[in-house]
Amino acid sequence: MRIFFRISVWLLSIVAVFVVFANLWVVGSTREQVMEKMPGAGQPTVLLLLGTSHKTMTGDDNLFYQQRITTAFTLYKAGYINRIILSGDHRTKYYNEPLVMRKSLVALGVPDSVLLADDGGVRTLDSIIRCKELFGVDEIIVVTQRFHAYRALFISNYYKIKAIAMVPETATDIPVFGVLLREFFARPLAVLDLYLLHRRPEFKHAVIN
Repeated sequence: MRIFFRISVWLLSIVAVFVVFANLWVVGSTREQVMEKMPGAGQPTVLLLLGTSHKTMTGDDNLFYQQRITTAFTLYKAGYINRIILSGDHRTKYYNEPLVMRKSLVALGVPDSVLLADDGGVRTLDSIIRCKELFGVDEIIVVTQRFHAYRALFISNYYKIKAIAMVPETATDIPVFGVLLREFFARPLAVLDLYLLHRRPEFKHAVIN
């Protein structure tokens, strides 16, 4: 019993060290690529808008979603981007993140011809890989929240995609503890996906033009 306890403590310690190390690696290696303002004018490039539900589980408007839409629209109007890839989940006919994002951006005045929707972005890993391999894009501006941007950029760097992330300022009235905790464990999983498991999307979802 004592041996089992020691082994359990040893294994838990290894896991804890790995989780902390992975978070430090993911955040530390991408921190300089995360910004709240564009550094200056340049050639228009492609924006990768990472999907999230437009509603919370309680039925309220999702402020994270609204922030992403507003940021993408602002970048387009400022001339920083010429195409927007809408990458999100569409596993059922009742849940279609790319379609909802398209409707929101068109309502703001973004031409439909600018929007490219990928309904196979079930995970951040899938969105990044499909961005490069389906759309042939190797330079992007990622739009998401800061806590999520580090992982998206870490995956982008692994696949040799030149990327920066534009992130909105986090409003003080948005509850973030739960998502921060989830992201804390999602980062080590991303490290495992890339360097040990070599996971890739199945490419079974269609691209919506």
